[in-house]
Amino acid sequence: MPKISEQLADLSAHAKHAEDAVSAAQKEARDKVMERREQARAAATATIEKVDQNIKAAGDGVKSVGDAAAQKWAALQTKIAGDLQSVKSGIAQKKHDFDARRAENYADSLEWQASLAIDYAIASIEQAELAVLDAVAGRIEAREARAS
Repeated sequence: MPKISEQLADLSAHAKHAEDAVSAAQKEARDKVMERREQARAAATATIEKVDQNIKAAGDGVKSVGDAAAQKWAALQTKIAGDLQSVKSGIAQKKHDFDARRAENYADSLEWQASLAIDYAIASIEQAELAVLDAVAGRIEAREARAS
């Protein structure tokens, strides 16, 4: 497992990539935006699979923490699967009945969903920060207990 500082640097790089992709997408043609979206979907799926494998690889060594993490991960996977399904459903409806007003409402809805996803990511980062600080404090307490 990579060091926490490496994971935080990776998180920062992913956030910057997302920011750059959105900024570029706002200036691009429809086909390019659709291509970007498919690339982002593939990257999200790969990341989900990677984290899932990491949770499974952790095994029973941290059973109680692992159970809690697995439960949170399962909830996040369910949310992501639901989000992907709602996007797919929205696309199907868009193809079926595409008029300017519905398209505008659909875009508003997608922007709202994106905003919620960003808020959720920020909350996740805050939770990750707390978890990292808990881990650091736990390591310090373990050293102190060993020394006394």
